[in-house]
Amino acid sequence: MKQVVQNYNSGELTVEQVPVPLCQSGGVLVRTAYSLVSAGTERMKVSQARMNLLQMAKARPDKVKQVMQSVKQVGLKETLSKVRERLDSLTPLGYSLAGVVEEVGHGLDEFAVGDRVACAGEGIACHAEFVSVPRNLCVKVPERVDLQDAAFSTVGAIAMNGVRQAGVTVGDTVLVIGLGLVGLLGVQILKAAGCRVIGVDIDESKLDLAKRCGAEAAISRNDPALEDTLRHLTDGAGPDVAYIAASTKSNDPMELSGNAVRDRGKVVIVGMVPVEADWQTYYMKELSVIMARSYGPGRYDPNYEYKGIDYPIGYVKWTERRNLSSFLNLIAAGQVRPGLLQPEIFDFERAPDAYRQLHEAPGKHAAGIIFKYKTNTPLVRRIDVKKETTVSTTPVSGKVGIAMIGAGNFATGTLIPALKKLDTVELRAIASAGGLTARSAARRHGFTYCASGFEEVLKDDSVHAVIIATRHDKHASFAAQAVRAGKHAFVEKPLALNEEQLQQIVDAQKETGKIVMTGYNRRFSPLSVAMHDFFASRKSPIEVVCRVNAGEIKADSWYQDAEEGGWRIVSEGCHFVDLIQYLCGCKPVRVFAEMIGGSRQGALNDNCIANIRMEDGSIASLIYIANGDSSFEKERIEVFGQGRAAVNDNWRIAKLSSNGKIKKVNPSGSGKGHAAEMAAFVDAIRKGEEPSLTFQQTVDCTLTTFAIERSLRSGQVEKCAME
Repeated sequence: MKQVVQNYNSGELTVEQVPVPLCQSGGVLVRTAYSLVSAGTERMKVSQARMNLLQMAKARPDKVKQVMQSVKQVGLKETLSKVRERLDSLTPLGYSLAGVVEEVGHGLDEFAVGDRVACAGEGIACHAEFVSVPRNLCVKVPERVDLQDAAFSTVGAIAMNGVRQAGVTVGDTVLVIGLGLVGLLGVQILKAAGCRVIGVDIDESKLDLAKRCGAEAAISRNDPALEDTLRHLTDGAGPDVAYIAASTKSNDPMELSGNAVRDRGKVVIVGMVPVEADWQTYYMKELSVIMARSYGPGRYDPNYEYKGIDYPIGYVKWTERRNLSSFLNLIAAGQVRPGLLQPEIFDFERAPDAYRQLHEAPGKHAAGIIFKYKTNTPLVRRIDVKKETTVSTTPVSGKVGIAMIGAGNFATGTLIPALKKLDTVELRAIASAGGLTARSAARRHGFTYCASGFEEVLKDDSVHAVIIATRHDKHASFAAQAVRAGKHAFVEKPLALNEEQLQQIVDAQKETGKIVMTGYNRRFSPLSVAMHDFFASRKSPIEVVCRVNAGEIKADSWYQDAEEGGWRIVSEGCHFVDLIQYLCGCKPVRVFAEMIGGSRQGALNDNCIANIRMEDGSIASLIYIANGDSSFEKERIEVFGQGRAAVNDNWRIAKLSSNGKIKKVNPSGSGKGHAAEMAAFVDAIRKGEEPSLTFQQTVDCTLTTFAIERSLRSGQVEKCAME
């Protein structure tokens, strides 16, 4: 399929061939008929992509702060590599469309193939011939509504949410400031709600359009008599509400609102403006300032948007999905007419021309652009990126064919660069459910083809091994499918999130004998190897302390989702459990763990100390901290025993102390072992033998993380074994 994408490194905007995304469980696959270009929002994104690095830094100081923090944690070289990787990726555009359901995901019975639907969501309802949409971001289109008009539904829901936040009643006078796409739809919705509407814009060409949409009056912001006119139209009182739909760096909309609105009136901010109010003006009138967040309750809530968990209507009447439906009903009733905005229609293949016009003549398309799509595009979930090579069917003696499952930041910024350093590897395929990220990575890194379906990779005889770097809940099942399809599997940590998932991959590996290796890279670091070898000749147990200043992860991150990401000791702390068993040379047997504050309604926080007893009598402490200073060094590993001591300071230097002498190990870079880890996996495949990190060791490590979780809940010592 074709999709509009932008490269933030070059600023180039193109229509790319991308694998059709998979239809996800609880969602639908939609064949797009029309999609809407929101002039203000998308022009801003296109402009940002054309900035140089200094301009980008000035525009996004929050990103600069993240980069500086990364430099402190992992160093300049690794940070620059990650930044370049992100900038060179292909980014989707668009968030509002209408089309026809092509496939229905498992567990969804309210949609059927052939249903006409409107879809919403940045990165979801994008400018593409097919889109995969979760339930709560998709609504049916009434019979009387044309799909071209339905393509306005997301922007209409944004305008409608602003109206709802204003709490207007019949007869209220509303001043709409900014007569772009949102403002003009807002005019029509306010008119349908029984309000008197007055429009204001700095661009006088929009004033007649506002009147056609139902505004009683439309006045230029440059009119010196503007405030007098507003008082005249409202019998001296002023409008009841100022509805700010403008996008500007100027504080003028807030100043105008404060001066114009009546005593104890409201100022509702729908657009992007500085929120700087004159205290005296707003205080003396006791004005209410209200932010309208996108298209309604549910926005930015992953449980609502991606998992389909609705809010009960008795508690939340107008969710973003119900706002979408309400807007479409207004169109069906003839109370809102998107056609009045007179958007220009482009065939989808001409999208670059449309964006060029949008950039060069921003006022021309203030009311939006519509892309029209072909209706006969086939569903293709594999895209060949470069010419196929002849593949030998004999045992692996040449290059190992690698497929990457998942194309997120870690896969593209860390794992793939490590693989590209190996001349024994051929990058055959990369797959991601959405398709675009796989297409982007294939272009940058030289994969032979990209796909959206895992099945495309499994049936490819030229693929000897798959690297699974998806979200954590898919790791075990994908690994089991891979080995049963005759592939070796590298699973980025964790191997599994629970014992049921773990048993699934244990059974599959036992049946097939294929290599299954988990991404515990730290044991492959030259610092870890030096510390391991330093204690290799010991005759007695040792003590190991791993302190991890992990930092806080926001509660709404998928990483914190119990089903998708898993608890952090299971999904991230496993790194250090494996490092402990590597340094000790034996497996854990029992644990006792506690956390700050105790368990709250069964939930586990990320501040935990686990004491681990090893098979040889060694003892280790894993101190995992999320509430420390993020600017402080992240990781420190200390080992003591038999008159020796060793310390690893944040993977930059190790100090080995014995008999009063200190030896320093100082590798280049951060030294976390990713390159050596990939080399070990590929070498094991070529030799046909198990890697130094054995499958049983990964199982023992995973079971230990489960035991830590059980100990936190029970308050008891727990054995590191299956329950």
